Order: sequence, then structure tokens, then C-alpha cells
Amino acid sequence: MIIIDTALARRAAEARPIRVGMVGAGFMGSGIALQIAQSVPGVQICAIAARQTDQARAVFEASRKGEAVRVTQSVDDVSRAIREDAPVVTEDPAVMAAAKGLDAIIEVTGSMDYALRGVETAISTGKHVVLMNAELDGTIGPLLAQRARAAGVVYTNADGDQPGVQMNLIRFVKGIGVKPVLAGNIKGLQDTDRTPDTQRGFAEKWGQNVAMVTSFADGTKIAFEQAIVANGTGMRVARRGMIGPDPTGKDPTAPLRPLEDFVDMLRPHIDPDGPGIVDFVVGARPGPGVFVLGTHDDPRQQHYLALYKLGDGPFYLFYTPYHLCHFEVPMTVARAVLFADAALTPLSGPQVGVVATAKRDLGAGDQIDGIGGFMTYGQAENYDVIARDRLLPMGLAEGAILKRPVSKGAVLHFEDVDLPSGSRVAELYGEMERQFSRVPEMEGAYS
Repeated sequence: MIIIDTALARRAAEARPIRVGMVGAGFMGSGIALQIAQSVPGVQICAIAARQTDQARAVFEASRKGEAVRVTQSVDDVSRAIREDAPVVTEDPAVMAAAKGLDAIIEVTGSMDYALRGVETAISTGKHVVLMNAELDGTIGPLLAQRARAAGVVYTNADGDQPGVQMNLIRFVKGIGVKPVLAGNIKGLQDTDRTPDTQRGFAEKWGQNVAMVTSFADGTKIAFEQAIVANGTGMRVARRGMIGPDPTGKDPTAPLRPLEDFVDMLRPHIDPDGPGIVDFVVGARPGPGVFVLGTHDDPRQQHYLALYKLGDGPFYLFYTPYHLCHFEVPMTVARAVLFADAALTPLSGPQVGVVATAKRDLGAGDQIDGIGGFMTYGQAENYDVIARDRLLPMGLAEGAILKRPVSKGAVLHFEDVDLPSGSRVAELYGEMERQFSRVPEMEGAYS
């Protein structure tokens, strides 16, 4: 990040800020706008797309104070506002992303088709894409990344979110000659029985969306986060749902244990000669944050690592004891625009995905309520298993109608549901599977 602050200072001194559009004006979007306005010279948010334009207007009024905010649904009007340095909001992400004058967009909604309108348009019009949307990325990210590379733009997850922090740590570990064999996420709670009813108080306390908070607690969010780390590194999961050592017994007030204690819990699942795995732990200190386990096969370097207090191996523990979310997102924008560098992007085809799992007994005719709801949660699974067994991706589950009963804890299959018609994400999911030659016999199953 040290080189980035110098580059941004130069852009600010030259009065040539990186011009950014943002999709979303909720809890995280308002934090990003405030951070950029107060603390990041050289970057400027020029346009915001949000379903509720009043909310987007409020974000600008809290960050670009004293400036009149324009509201429009016209690409030309958004382009004019950017050219005239006037903050502008619109309902349609595609309208904003098509406008002239933007270098990049930041997507912060956690939605699917709505977010995709902005992402696809940005890629097709030559703008970089920064996602704080693990759900979209973990569903069709490999296809979107392939399109971005073809268009000559960067498609990336964000610094500050745990996947991006993991990738930065992985790059550091590899850079000193240590081989990463596990990328891990540190959680304070994991309980697949959590619902919006159990999480409403927490969400209201912190001003967050209750469905999003529920997805944190029930494990769906971490499944998506670790899936995109796997897709960006070639790693896999050791088993469906990951190992997830949890000595807390689902009690968030249980005493924390040193992160080093969890290494022995994970050790039996690590193949030092394999591609590595993604996983998580619950109830560790320091935390929240991320960690990487690595190996080194040179005895002399092992001696140095022991001298530097990393132990005798065979696994060496590296960690970052925090993730600062919106504070770090502007750095990702600068990396993409100024250095064509992604914080975290899929390498190629999908390695790990997230499958829908019944949170309670479900009956024929039930309509699934989606991510962070009452009916399903997501588990990380290797993509070859997903394709082979026709498992239903969590990112396609919302609105699907069950054709038969499904018991609590069972993973849903495509044959269990009728998908809602007209989903662009479902259409692209099918294209992704065909593009990477996973299940050619399923052509037409996603329409």
C-alpha cells in the first residue's frame, strides 16, 4: 500500500483524481463514500446507483457536503454530471456504468441480477470492477473475470474484505519463498440455525441489513468468501462445508483460544504436496482476521524461520489480525486503475462453489427466500462435485420453487427445484459451466 499512497498523492496534485461510480448506498457504501471524501486524495466518487435514490443522495450529502446532487435515469445526463464535477445518482446500475468519464465502479450491494447490470456494463465499456460482493463473485466470478481480461480491464474483489486480506497475505508468504498450503478465515460465531429472527437485534444495533448479518452467522458468507479465495489461488476445500474447528460450542461468549491451537486441529487435513485448501476457525485470538499456513522444504531456511520465532514447522503460521472493510476499498481501486493489479481475481475456471442446504425441513411448493433467510444456508464445495451431482448453487436459490420435500441439513439439487424465469445470473452460470467444459450435457438447464 505504500506505493499506492504516493501514486494517489501525485494524481491529487495534478487534479486528476480517479473517477469512480458506486453501485449501492447502504451501510458499506456510505462508509466507502465517507472514507474516500475524508481520507483518500486522488480518488473521487462521482456517481451512485441505488434502488432508493434518496438513500444515494443522502450518501453524497454526508460525504460531498454543500454540493447539489443531481438525479437522472439518462446515461448522457450522468456523463454530463461527471464532466461538470457534479455528484449524480440514478436507479439503474447499467446507466451509471455506461456513462463516460468513470475509470472504475465499486459494487457493494450483495445482490445478484441488480449488481450484474452494473458489472456487465462496466466491463463492456472498459471500466475496472471492484467487488464487495462475494455472493456474485462466488457464483459466476470466473466467467466475469474471463470477460474482463478479454476487455482489458481488472475484475477484482476488494482489499479490506477477508478474501482480499487473505490474498495479500498469500502473496506475501509466497514472496518470501514459503508455500501456502491453507488460507484461513477467523470467525467469532458459526451456527447454521441462525435466522433473521435471531440476528435482527444485532443488525439493528449496527445499522446493517438483517439478511446480510444472518448470512454471516449461518456460514453462508464465509462459504462464499473462501470459495473466491479458492478460485483465485487454485485451492480446494478438504470436505463439504470445510473443517471449521469450533471449540466454542456455538457460544459467542466462550473464551478465545490462541490461533496457534488451531494449527493442530487442521493439520490432519493438509496435504503439503497438494494445491492447498481454504478453511476457517471459530473462536481464535487474535481476531477477527485471516491467516495462512505455509511450508518450506529448505533446512537452512527452516533454521532461520525458527530463529525468527515461527517455530520448527512443518507448518508456519502467518496472520493478519484485522480486516478493515471499507477503509481499504479505495486502495483496490487505485491498484486496478493505476497498476492493473487485482487484489483477488479468479485464475481461470471455478474451483469451489457454494451449494444451497436446507436450514429446516422444506416442503413441496415452498419458495426459497434466498441468502440470509429462514430456509437455506450455503456450504463451500469443490466444483467438480457440484457439477457431477448437479448441486444447486446458493446464488441461484432465491425464488426457486421446491418440487419435492427436502430434509433439514440436505443439500439441494437442480432436480429438486424449478428456478425462477428470467434470471441473468442463472443464465450466466450455465454459460460458465459450458465455457469451462464442466457439464456440457446440462445445456439449457438454467434458462
